[in-house]
Amino acid sequence: MNIADIMKQRRQELKISQSDLAEMACVGIATIKDIERGAGNPSLKMMEKIADVLGMEIDIHIKKNS
Repeated sequence: MNIADIMKQRRQELKISQSDLAEMACVGIATIKDIERGAGNPSLKMMEKIADVLGMEIDIHIKKNS
């Protein structure tokens, strides 16, 4: 699953509309729609806001080269 699918699934589990999520995260509705379509390129800060509303957290790992 990619981030768009995960975000959409979580939003639906919480029964939050795209408009509600946008309002609660203080981002534009177009941003939410773009992310869920896989067309958006949101900043990390914006994704943190959205993840917080969805009760999720972003965990970043540094990939080790072989």
